[in-house]
Amino acid sequence: MILSKWLPAILLTGLLQSTTVYAHYPLMFCESNLEVISCEVGFTDGSKAIGKVVRLFDYDENLLQEKKSDKFSKVEFSRPSGEYYLQFDSGHEFPVEVDVGEL
Repeated sequence: MILSKWLPAILLTGLLQSTTVYAHYPLMFCESNLEVISCEVGFTDGSKAIGKVVRLFDYDENLLQEKKSDKFSKVEFSRPSGEYYLQFDSGHEFPVEVDVGEL
């Protein structure tokens, strides 16, 4: 009987304290000029990806360069010759890849 008296209050408290959990996925925006490729990495919730690794591969899957993002979530690579792609793997979900044709 005591439980039935307090049950609505307990349920209401539980509903008010519950929060919705949203997944955040990795993002990468890159641009290039003749010598440098600049990328900014982060997540869909707006958070930065400071200190995360971004890799530059050729089409034969050879790692050409690897750098960590700075305090602004940015990274720069010297532009290689030939075809290549960039990869940001945040460690969860799927890695983000940007192809040379998208720059």
